[in-house]
Amino acid sequence: VQLQASGGGLVQAGGSLRLSCVFSGDTFIPYHMGWFRQAAGKDREFVAAISRRSGGSTKYADSVKGRFTVSRDNAGDTVYLQMNSLKPEDTAVYYCAADQTLHYILINSPGYWGQGTQVTVSS
Repeated sequence: VQLQASGGGLVQAGGSLRLSCVFSGDTFIPYHMGWFRQAAGKDREFVAAISRRSGGSTKYADSVKGRFTVSRDNAGDTVYLQMNSLKPEDTAVYYCAADQTLHYILINSPGYWGQGTQVTVSS
């Protein structure tokens, strides 16, 4: 499995960004997907997850609820993270991840990681 994340960049506080992660190397549908982030000097933390079904259930970290939305396009083998009302504390490298067992994503131990994409929010 390979995961290619993109869409990061520099944005002012209050702005929006949309991250994308393209899945390849296996059939997409059986995989639950997640987004994580790691700020400088901090541990990697869970951001959001979406179950394998199109329109499936979602989970979010408390810090991003109401501002971030995770979605997936099973026809396009892609998962998205729409980030609105961005704050300086959202600055981090964002990673997408995949696993056929949702539990492993929720405990920060997915089987597959993509490379990160940098998100920087200026105040």
